[in-house]
Amino acid sequence: MEKSEGKILEEKLFNKKRSGWETATEEDKKAIFKFSDEYIWFLNRSKTEREFVKTAKEVLDKNGFKDIKEVEKISKGDKVYFCNRGKSMYIAVIGNKKLEEGLNLVGAHIDSPRLDLKPNPLYEDTEFAYFNTHYYGGIKKYQWTAIPLSIHGVIVKPNGEKIDVNIGEGEDDPIFTITDLLPHLAKEQLQKKLDDRNKWRRLKPSYWKYAIWRRRC
Repeated sequence: MEKSEGKILEEKLFNKKRSGWETATEEDKKAIFKFSDEYIWFLNRSKTEREFVKTAKEVLDKNGFKDIKEVEKISKGDKVYFCNRGKSMYIAVIGNKKLEEGLNLVGAHIDSPRLDLKPNPLYEDTEFAYFNTHYYGGIKKYQWTAIPLSIHGVIVKPNGEKIDVNIGEGEDDPIFTITDLLPHLAKEQLQKKLDDRNKWRRLKPSYWKYAIWRRRC
């Protein structure tokens, strides 16, 4: 069947969106998977600012970068970094031209959506252990309930010793979760609009402080 004049014009003039995967070579696909696997590896190890800086430092050290504190003189082509209190990082590749001629600058925010524990979060009431938390960053409250979570952070002892905490990532680790109401107890809750439920939860702060440990099934 011959194509109509309109169909021919459509094929010539219309923009057809095609997946880049269709035109990628086998070599390109291998490079894409390699990049993705490395990126997933990095994200899995960098779920907080401190973990990001720690992992990034390992990667930078393996790729010829040096801590600027250990460099006496900076020369053209040097690759250096500076860790700011273990929570942010500056990375630089020294160029060949003078700074007055310009520079390329890339900025990124190393943060993650989470329930953030307050400095002294733990307290006990009616034989339950509670956490005082605050949350921010545009995450809705209901998204935190009844899903497996892990605990990442740093504990600073009175003597100044720092202890890294990472519980919930290993296969045999206990899992942290915030419980929601069981279906047969949530009849009134389910009838409320989402906005109403958020208001209701704001009136009951203890709802969001309640947390329990459970073993991975």
